[in-house]
Amino acid sequence: MKERVVVTGLGAVSPLGLSMEDTWQALMSGKSGVGRLTRFDPAPFNCRIAAEVKGFDPCNYLDRKEVRHSDRFVHYAVAASREAVKMSALKIEEGNATDIGVLVGSGIGGLSTLFEQTRVLLEKGPDRVSPFLAPMMVSDMASGQLSISLGVKGPNFCTTSSCASSADAIGTACNLIRDGYARVMISGGSEAALTPIGLAAFDSARAVSTRNDEPEKASRPFDALRDGFVIGEGAAALVLEALSHALGRGANILAELVGYGATGDAFHITQPAPNAEGGARAMKKALETAGIRPDEVSYINAHGTSTPLNDKFETMAIKKVFGEYAYKVPISSTKSMTGHLLGAAGAIEAAICVNAIGRGIIPPTINLTSPDPDCDLDYVPHTVRKKDVEITLSNSFGFGGHNSVLIFRKFRN
Repeated sequence: MKERVVVTGLGAVSPLGLSMEDTWQALMSGKSGVGRLTRFDPAPFNCRIAAEVKGFDPCNYLDRKEVRHSDRFVHYAVAASREAVKMSALKIEEGNATDIGVLVGSGIGGLSTLFEQTRVLLEKGPDRVSPFLAPMMVSDMASGQLSISLGVKGPNFCTTSSCASSADAIGTACNLIRDGYARVMISGGSEAALTPIGLAAFDSARAVSTRNDEPEKASRPFDALRDGFVIGEGAAALVLEALSHALGRGANILAELVGYGATGDAFHITQPAPNAEGGARAMKKALETAGIRPDEVSYINAHGTSTPLNDKFETMAIKKVFGEYAYKVPISSTKSMTGHLLGAAGAIEAAICVNAIGRGIIPPTINLTSPDPDCDLDYVPHTVRKKDVEITLSNSFGFGGHNSVLIFRKFRN
């Protein structure tokens, strides 16, 4: 019998707050984290809005030398993970350090460092490029720095699968525990791509919203007037434990991670597969690994990016898997408030699902004012909904045809 895996801690740094609790309370009030971009002058771009993390001081989590020698996405990851570990009351000591691992996904990694150092190279020459560029820009450095910061010596690596990166990180971390490679995994995702080159990449692809005059209304998943996603940034982390380990130390168990499915479209670098078959297969695989029926799911946290293709095809995929029950299960896209955290999206949405189970509240989809006929399911518009949430399913789909799905369940021993 493989170990059951449970969640004992949550942490977040998001456009809605610098902790999981602040983020949750903002979600409950239907607050948008989107505004005019302030990190650099967005005037030359078609899109001039973003969901930025506000008021964050990395020196609250790392010493000044570590801050100077690491990228912003690492700072976010360390902050979110420290919060999750604190909530879990996990004691990390020499005696158990080798049983604890780290797996933080990131789709883009240290883009801000790479951008700045490229500018140094072009303006001042190669001798002026920072010797810390290589470790600062690689995507696995969030896991690396976190391992050093916390002193954990178990499995330590990164998953990169575009916008599914952190969902894959959590699913893989779960399997590492089940297969005996670790007793505890600190897992999630982090992203800090709000740089001129990051915005230009998505802006030139016409993938992002240009509703610059009403930024708080720009992210509108499943709405007929949606015109693209809003780039967000931040991090989220979960502490995952083998059930026997959590019970042995008397941990407070928040939920159980029971299902993970991952598939590839093998179709197009940016567009979903025809008839949404890849996303549908990922949901079916997650349900199969969880051993539950579609009609047992209490809530779906949709990928729901607010792009014309994603929302239509995700709706199609849900109908394929859930049949008539698709019209009964509550679905929401919290990206309507957080923006799209890219590689960190799956992690923050997984944390939201765990909170929905623990608190019996489903967050809303805001800005859904003009329903799209192709998106005709129950997306919990505008306001929260109280409900006994037994099982949640969270979708994460990414460029390259990556589809990843996580299923959490209310814990019962």
